[in-house]
Amino acid sequence: MLRLSFLAIIIIIAWIEVLPYLIPKKPKKSYNDEQLREIALSRGMRPIPKEYDTFLKLLDSKENPITKAKVALGKKLFFDKLLSSDKTISCASCHLLGENPHNQNQFSDDMTHPQGKTDCMVCHIKDESGSDRLSTAIGVQGRTAPNHLNTPTILNSALAKYRMWDGSAKTSLDTIAPMIHDKYKMNLTSAELVKRLNNNTFYKQEFAKVFKNGVTFENVQKALDIYQKTLLTRSAYDRFLEGDNQALSEEAKRGFRNFIQLGCKGCHTGITVGGQTIQKFPARNYNHIIDVTGMFSREYIGRDVAAFNFNFKPSHRYPFENKGGYLGKDNKQLFRVPILRNVTKTSPYFHNGSVFDLREAVHIMGKYQLSMELTETQIDEIVAFLKSLDGEVVEYKELK
Repeated sequence: MLRLSFLAIIIIIAWIEVLPYLIPKKPKKSYNDEQLREIALSRGMRPIPKEYDTFLKLLDSKENPITKAKVALGKKLFFDKLLSSDKTISCASCHLLGENPHNQNQFSDDMTHPQGKTDCMVCHIKDESGSDRLSTAIGVQGRTAPNHLNTPTILNSALAKYRMWDGSAKTSLDTIAPMIHDKYKMNLTSAELVKRLNNNTFYKQEFAKVFKNGVTFENVQKALDIYQKTLLTRSAYDRFLEGDNQALSEEAKRGFRNFIQLGCKGCHTGITVGGQTIQKFPARNYNHIIDVTGMFSREYIGRDVAAFNFNFKPSHRYPFENKGGYLGKDNKQLFRVPILRNVTKTSPYFHNGSVFDLREAVHIMGKYQLSMELTETQIDEIVAFLKSLDGEVVEYKELK
């Protein structure tokens, strides 16, 4: 009797899992260019401003006004290793910007690092990715991030509603102190940084020009915050939203339609195409993500079924290995949705950088987030659309 009951449970579970793939899908409506653009704009998908006045309306504030001098100071700080305890890394060490390879020695060091097999940055120094292209972020003294977390792109992040993988930072200003203070990142106290800057003639003079009260840690944050706000990228996608029907290929337009109709835009939305919400990930069948770290240690007692290597699905393909065992906000699988602008340049993907191929990432999102098996054609089309999000940092002449 028990065997029959157990078998019945297995059959029910299997049926529930397979059912979404058996239900016929309604044919997707075809849109012309104007309709596609109108639908996208109505869902909050807006272009990055090309005009300085529009940029100011989006990001300027009375508390920390945007000025040319403040941008220049923030940029200088962003690329300066003085901001780390051992003076070996800068903000740009983890947030690569193609215009300024900050330290050739850093790149050669990364090549010989124990995690060298994942160091894509060595071949992508000139990428304008805003990330480090590593599976896990590396801070001072080669320290790797806890939970195997990687570096989200800094590009366009000033326009996001949430930052950090758990969404804990609500503004770009909120991200700066944790990055400087964290022992796994720059590991520098506020007092030590202020002391260093006051002992530097250039910085002491520049801070005095920009801020009435000179060098303070708050002013360091303000300058870096303003520079971050200028790191916005425009692409073919933006030109299409502004009315240029030739900006996207026909394949990319079909991918854009899929992106909207299949539900991708439900999470990857807004002007940044992501970063606006915190979502459960994966939305279904978390036991498909296998955590191999500390499986039998005391701290893992009572953990989610994700920690164990079994499941009852007819398909046993796991989305990815959950290196580090990170479960997001409040350990509830809640993650800040990544920004997809420049996504082809920000591999490896997901919070722990476990997936290197963009097509594989799209397949995983379709299957485990949207409960659908995307066809090869659909994946190709969506990837073509994602490529249209690749852009370059806008150079506002008023800030040059």
